[in-house]
Amino acid sequence: MAYVVAVDIGGTFTDLVAFDHERQSVLYTKSPTTYGNFVDGILDCFAKAKVAPASATFLNHGTTLVINSLIQRKGAKTALVTTEGFRDVLEIARGNRPDPFDLYYHRDEALIPRDLRLEVAERIDAGNRVVTPLDEGALEKLAGELRGLGVEAVGIFFMNSYLNPVHEDRAAEILRRLLPEAYVTVSTELTREWYEYERCATVAANAYVGPQVNTYIRRLEAEMQGKGFDGSLFMMGSNGGLLSVERTCRQPIALVESGPIGGCIGAGAYAEALGFENVVAFDMGGTTAKCALVENGRFSVESVYYANGYIKGFPIKSPVIDIVEVGSGGGSIAWLDDQKRLHVGPESAGSTPGPVCYGRGGEAPTVTDANLVLGRLNPAHFLGGELGLDTEAARRAIAGKIAGPLGFDGEDGLIRMAEGILSIATVIMAGAIRRVSVEHGLDPRDFALFAYGGGGPLHASALARELSIPTVIIPPEPGNFSAIGMLLADARLDASVTFTGTLGPDTVASIRGRFEVMEKEAAAALAAEFGTTDISFEHHAEMRYRGQRHNIKVPVTGLADVAAIRAAFQHDYRRRYGHADDKAQAEFQALHLSAFARRQRPDIARLPRRAVAAGPQATRPVYFGAAGGMVETRVYERDSLPAGFAAEGPAVIEEYGSTTIVAPGDRFEVGKMREIRIHCGAK
Repeated sequence: MAYVVAVDIGGTFTDLVAFDHERQSVLYTKSPTTYGNFVDGILDCFAKAKVAPASATFLNHGTTLVINSLIQRKGAKTALVTTEGFRDVLEIARGNRPDPFDLYYHRDEALIPRDLRLEVAERIDAGNRVVTPLDEGALEKLAGELRGLGVEAVGIFFMNSYLNPVHEDRAAEILRRLLPEAYVTVSTELTREWYEYERCATVAANAYVGPQVNTYIRRLEAEMQGKGFDGSLFMMGSNGGLLSVERTCRQPIALVESGPIGGCIGAGAYAEALGFENVVAFDMGGTTAKCALVENGRFSVESVYYANGYIKGFPIKSPVIDIVEVGSGGGSIAWLDDQKRLHVGPESAGSTPGPVCYGRGGEAPTVTDANLVLGRLNPAHFLGGELGLDTEAARRAIAGKIAGPLGFDGEDGLIRMAEGILSIATVIMAGAIRRVSVEHGLDPRDFALFAYGGGGPLHASALARELSIPTVIIPPEPGNFSAIGMLLADARLDASVTFTGTLGPDTVASIRGRFEVMEKEAAAALAAEFGTTDISFEHHAEMRYRGQRHNIKVPVTGLADVAAIRAAFQHDYRRRYGHADDKAQAEFQALHLSAFARRQRPDIARLPRRAVAAGPQATRPVYFGAAGGMVETRVYERDSLPAGFAAEGPAVIEEYGSTTIVAPGDRFEVGKMREIRIHCGAK
């Protein structure tokens, strides 16, 4: 047997999906994430699935390593080499105050402290003329200083290098020769746009995570090869495509949102197969909840990502699927502040020790504990029975840490506080969905809610009611769905260049020429990295009205004249801001190219598990506040439900890796691809 394997490392669990193209068979498993060495968790999954690494021909891998390193500030000791006079670009930033009404506002500290930001004489002006040649002698002396400081990584950022990278390339050549043990990266390999702060922050972040990512990937390769794996390893990029190991090692910042991206790809593929044009992809795992929009089968890719948020964080100029993440997962801890106000998250119990009910030493109550207390989870069926849950421990934790201190005693107080934990989690997650929909001029009621992850199906109905979304879709194997999405991903490469000029016939002709050059470069790179010539392209342009500061990203694929491009710009502008000016002049700021290399995909109709015979009908009491309290609820085994099966709520549908809740007043049915469709409020 030859398997294509996808592995997704989450904050609580590591998920594995293995698909055999020849036999059209699929295997799934999960294992707790091993923080000491992530590779151990991957190998645990291989062992549980009874798949030998030697039988895998491809391994697609997504990880949260990069974003965790940036947020937790656990990267390498990094230096920045920059143009003389520009060492403080990282701290000056945009010189703005994103939260003007917070009297105690402080931006996050720069990734690289000032004493590790060093200058060298060089300058290329805005017209691409060398004003000051690179001082190579000073750079060689600076290399000795860096060696004495014991730096592990060096980022190189020179002003106006986006026009001409010759000085950056030469500096990198010298530093790699003189500092062979250090990781060296340059800004122009990451972005060729002119925003100096964003370019500087991006190369600083790339250098900061570079040694850690390279060490991890090489360790993963070595340990897998030691187990007999001789196939191809690919990484899941934040842009929604697979990256080669070589590109990942040069551009590790491209993994900044690697973990949750697979689910977005899977949501787009299933939405297209099921005939849904617009869906909200909602992923609730053990640590966080994530959401993104899929419109007309495509997800939006943003050219700037803010690590730790726009208010306090810093920008990364790297294409990332427009995804919003909040600290509201199954392991999110419920806690009381000094004024005894109840909060949920963002701190998570993770996999170790995990929620209290895991019985691994956790003491703080979590969302999972609240679900268990309310009867929504079966303590004997969690992960197919692999991990038994301790209901009494969860009850004691909520009573002792939350209900008691707030004066809610007895069984009624315990239930009310467990419900309160879930209600707060629902509000937090609904806010995230509003950020990707309402704040972009879109109405969530026009979308279906596509829910997955271990906790997504548990909370989907409540979220849909909160947002007045009429339909919920639960795909097959929601607990492993991000890994499934990785099996459906194509190779992808994104490139961008600064391009300025007002919208007119001459600039449109110039745009065509620039895109042709970018296409040739991208096609050559994909052919070299993936050995394929079956490549397609998408074009976008960053545009605005003349005199404005902010741009919008407009799709311009196949648009060859001024009128068509202006119509596309005005359509997106009007949707975003509610109005457009038919007389104002439009202008360009940048061009973006996306190149896709199609890879063999599994037939998604074959991905559900094989149906099993139905067992005896079971019921159990489940709390539904709107229905008046504990309600005797029918429990179904999902693998036994055939396509076409339909029933009324309340219902609990259990499977390996997840549980779906259907509220009273809702109706559900099993679709042609074994998906569960919940019609909220339907009679």
